[in-house]
Amino acid sequence: MLSDIEIAQQSKLSSITKIAEKLGISSESIELFGNDKAKVSLKEEDKASLGKLILVTSINPTPAGEGKTTVSIGLADRLNQLHKNAVLALREPSLGPVMGLKGGATGGGYSQVLPMEDINLHFTGDIHAITTANNALSAFIDNHIHQGNELGIDPQQIIWKRSLDLNDRALRNTLVGLGNKAQGVPRQEGFDITVASEIMAVLCLASDLSDLKARLARIVIGYTYQKEPVTVQDLQVEGALALLLKEAMKPNLVQTIEQTPAFIHGGPFANIAHGCNSVVATKTALRLGDYVVTEAGFGADLGAEKFLDIKVTNLEKSPDVVVMVATVRALKMHGGVAVDQLDKENLPALEKGFANLKKHIQNMQSFGLPVVVAINEFAFDQESELSLLQTLCQEIEVNALRSSTWANGGMGAKELASTVVDTIADKKAKYRPLYQNQLPVEDKIKKIARNIYGAKNVFFEKNARKQLEDIKTLGWDQLPVCIAKTQYSLSDDASLLGVPKDFDLTVREISPKIGAGFLVVLTGNVLTMPGLPKRPAALDMDVDEKGNASGLF
Repeated sequence: MLSDIEIAQQSKLSSITKIAEKLGISSESIELFGNDKAKVSLKEEDKASLGKLILVTSINPTPAGEGKTTVSIGLADRLNQLHKNAVLALREPSLGPVMGLKGGATGGGYSQVLPMEDINLHFTGDIHAITTANNALSAFIDNHIHQGNELGIDPQQIIWKRSLDLNDRALRNTLVGLGNKAQGVPRQEGFDITVASEIMAVLCLASDLSDLKARLARIVIGYTYQKEPVTVQDLQVEGALALLLKEAMKPNLVQTIEQTPAFIHGGPFANIAHGCNSVVATKTALRLGDYVVTEAGFGADLGAEKFLDIKVTNLEKSPDVVVMVATVRALKMHGGVAVDQLDKENLPALEKGFANLKKHIQNMQSFGLPVVVAINEFAFDQESELSLLQTLCQEIEVNALRSSTWANGGMGAKELASTVVDTIADKKAKYRPLYQNQLPVEDKIKKIARNIYGAKNVFFEKNARKQLEDIKTLGWDQLPVCIAKTQYSLSDDASLLGVPKDFDLTVREISPKIGAGFLVVLTGNVLTMPGLPKRPAALDMDVDEKGNASGLF
């Protein structure tokens, strides 16, 4: 059996100019990165009406894997086989997970976006540009203090952190400015992974360069000795930051193995930030395609909820259908089965684990959206288990279709794609947000915790209580909330699988992201700078003398 990277390397790529022509993009509107990658000009407007939007999400992920990206790619490929003019809009992979635990993030098997090596590594440099802009802001802050601190910034109240797009736990807490006076003012500092940077969120939610600059200007970097917020605009560097990001704002065009056009742009983490690709990329795809398949990060409790409560407002378009990805083996894990026992038939565990899928379906339906379940098949799945899962979905009046896109590409989504098209036509989406932004921040958090996660109570630590008061005083309480929590559970405890009952959600910190336009609510022990596992995926990666990569998956 060929590995993902071997399949990718044996696939024939079409010229990216031909992919652009397929979408009706003129050669003057693309900037080539070799033969197989391009950036698309932001001036590209194309048709006035927007295509249908298909949001792909999943159950809570487990080590067994769900294959959400693989299903998304195969679904788009099959839609194009049906002559539906489909386009993909996906996130860029972060080097942290690529080199850490997950490996590559471009799909798998015969449902991949190409060139997978480039996309998984440096791609067109977008994330590096965000890292540079983030750290330039840190340099401007420290220089301002060193040069006399005209704004009266309290070094102990700087909330802006430096960033790096790698998992590096040693950088979570650092000291800067050590040495003599010429080395700067000493203070405690820390690093976030770049995809958790507010600048990543700003870039992904901005509608154009003017909006990007305005959002950058609103970023709060810390507070004065009088506890007044200090912004990027106060430092007068929003123009410089926007200049560093002007090329990164342009969406990247690539293709799948089956030459379906794919925009891959932006990549905020879903367990820390809002977990969706850029508004610019999604809207460009909607203008160019009749059907757009996009993906929200991690489970529906994280990426999909944030897509629906944060991104939709900026995108000005809500999904027409939600595709919920689930696997037999992951549901058995949610039903209590150990990883080394997943290849054995266990109908009771599957039925118990189905509760997790059912909860996510009900959550998406509460937004007024129709749901279709994609059962991502694996070779050792038992027919009895696949049939039971379909029956369980039928009992709650939801269509569940088997998907074998890893093995069969677009043809593996044959029934799924047809059902998605029919669902869009027959069950008109009636989107409604979970909450109104006018609600108090505490009530917005409680709505998500109780309605989406199933929490019994929400507990605010002393620090978070104080921050709630400050947020109201400063007039930031009308912003949506972006809850940072573990992706592995509906709760804030990663060990609680299935559908936990009678748990309390603990809020330990609320961080204003005024440029992005939301408040990040930190729960449990979620970290904004992940660490590497005992055996990082990087140990299997290599490159030969001809420049051919291996070990990415």
